Order: sequence, then C-alpha cells, then structure tokens
Amino acid sequence: MFPVPLSLLSLYITFLTFQLVQADCECGYTVNSALYTDIIETDFLHLANITNDTDWQPQNYTVTPELARGPFGKNASISNVVANPLKSQYDWAGDGVNGGDAGLQLFVRGGVPQDGLIPMAELATARTDMLYGSFRAGMKVTGTPGTCGAFFWYLNDTQEIDMEFLSSEFNATSQPVNLVLQSPESEEAGFNAANTGTFQVHQLNFTPSEGFHEYRFDWSPNAVDFYADGVLLDTMTSAVPTAPGHITLSHWSNGDPNWSAGPPTEDAILTVEYLKGYFNSSDAARQQDWSTRCISPSAVNATCPVPEVTQAPNGNVSAHTSFFSMQANETGNQTVFGSKKKSEGIALEISRTGVLALVLMLSSVVGILLW
Repeated sequence: MFPVPLSLLSLYITFLTFQLVQADCECGYTVNSALYTDIIETDFLHLANITNDTDWQPQNYTVTPELARGPFGKNASISNVVANPLKSQYDWAGDGVNGGDAGLQLFVRGGVPQDGLIPMAELATARTDMLYGSFRAGMKVTGTPGTCGAFFWYLNDTQEIDMEFLSSEFNATSQPVNLVLQSPESEEAGFNAANTGTFQVHQLNFTPSEGFHEYRFDWSPNAVDFYADGVLLDTMTSAVPTAPGHITLSHWSNGDPNWSAGPPTEDAILTVEYLKGYFNSSDAARQQDWSTRCISPSAVNATCPVPEVTQAPNGNVSAHTSFFSMQANETGNQTVFGSKKKSEGIALEISRTGVLALVLMLSSVVGILLW
C-alpha cells in the first residue's frame, strides 16, 4: 500500500460534494429569455383539502356595498372554496368526488342576499414576495350570468394585473376576456381602467365556460404579456407594476350592471385545475438561498425551461401538464408544498445518479486506500 496524494483525495472530495448538492433547475426556471428563481405549483385535481395546502390562504371577509362599488356588498367565505378532487389519484380527467368538474371550486351563491352581501369565494397565495414572473391557471369559468371570475396578481388597487371573465358577457357571438392593469390613473377614473389605455377586451376563439383552458400572464419590468392556451393575446407596456405582491383567484359579484352584473339566480361555479408560477422573489433570504444553490449557472440542467401549454388542458393527456414539483430533483431549495422535504438554504434532494456516483467513488477511494 502507498500513501494517497492529497491532491487526489481533494479531487475525490470535491467531486463527491458536487454530486451531493447537484440538482436540476438549481439556478431556476426559464420562460422565453427570462430566468425566474422561485416556483409555486398546485395540482388542484388531486388536492382533497385546500386548508392542507400551505401555499394558499382561503379568504374570509366582508365588503359593504359602498366599498364594493355596487348595489350589493361581498361576503368571502372559506365555505365557498370547495375541493373536488378526482375520484382516483391516478386519473387526470373525469368527475370529482362530489360530482361535476374536478378541481378547486369557487362558488358565488345564487339569489338575492337578505343581508345585502353576495356570498363569494377567494384564495390568495401565502407568499407576497412575487416580483416579476410567469403565472398560469388552468380554469373553467361559469356560464351562469352575473359573476366575475378573476385570476390576478395584486399589491394594491393601483398595482394590479387582471384577467377577468364576466359571465353576463358570454353569448353565441361573444366570448371575451378582460385584460386589465390597474394604476393610479384608473383610481383617478373611479377604477375604470378603460379610460387609461391599460384595459383590453379580447375575444377568445373558444367558449371559456365550456371547458378548461390555460390563462397566463408574463410580467417583466417593462411589459405584461397575456396568453390563452399559449397564444399571445396582448402586450401592455404602461402602468407595469414595480413592487412585489401575490397571486389571487377570485369569483365574485356585486350586482354592478356595468361589470359583474348579478347576483346570479343560482349557484355559479368557477373550477381551477392547477396554478403555476415561476417568479423572482423580493425576499432577501430567498435571494440568498438562490445564490447558495446556483453554483454553476452554465452547467447542464442548471436552469429548466418551463414547458409551453399549446392546447386546452382537458382529458387525461393534456390535463396532465408538467409539474417540476412532482419530480424528485427539480425543486431543490424551494419552498414547494407537497415535497417530503423542504429546505431553507441547502438542497436536500439528491438525484439517483448522484447517489450511484457517490457509491462508486467511495468504493474507489476505499480500494485505493487498501491497495
């Protein structure tokens, strides 16, 4: 037996350490040319209890008619946010356990409320540090007239990115989505963004109340791009938000004949299959976590492209969209709900390749030392 050179041992140790911490997507996720460091993904098709998902906070609040800017106020309740997962965890299509469309159901209750407050549903992300990103929701909106279904990013009433569906506008020849950037100018106009240039009504080539579709907006420092099933609808470059906020899913009515109309004559349901967000964080701790894990930005698989959805997410094949959080080594150091281990500063997930390399290298070291 002869002494092992320190340089050789150092090389082995360096290699082993690299294998231990290496994971796919450790530098983030890419959309077009943009790199996003953080992730949020929720599969509502298989989520049995929304209160178990730490990414989301169902809302409880009331708003008076005056503050709601309508003849009726609003009453958001957790009871109107209803999980309706698929009957089998192995399926990606079919009825939910409660019947009807599977996914997370957001109810607006029908009828004229005696207390003047229309029962509605809303949930928001627990994280409020989302500063620029690409956000996607697989949704089927209601066809019952008299509600507003909304998927949006929010900081306050003057920094807001909205995709809104007014069910009273749907008919045989009109299937619009309202694209809105709220701004100080819209506040001055009584929150009527139509008078500010940051409001567009885009006619869709499908009926949003007849099936699930992916709605998306990509927010950069200079623009917001809106999409439906991967098709670019519009780009807005003025009144772009500049501060961090959170994502909200909401289904509501206040009786305003110029917007939500309503209340609906019967219960109206908006159903969400999934929500995905790839974004940069304004939180200093999360930024430090990214710096810690992103050792080699140019390494293979250090960044992962976000797959594009180019067809409506209906049925077993198309509804089974890609989730990084369902892979063993693609969300290291992320605070993703559902992962068996969550880290706060060190990647805890080791790929099977890394484990195999570790075993082989340890065997080699032992062999050399014993030789």
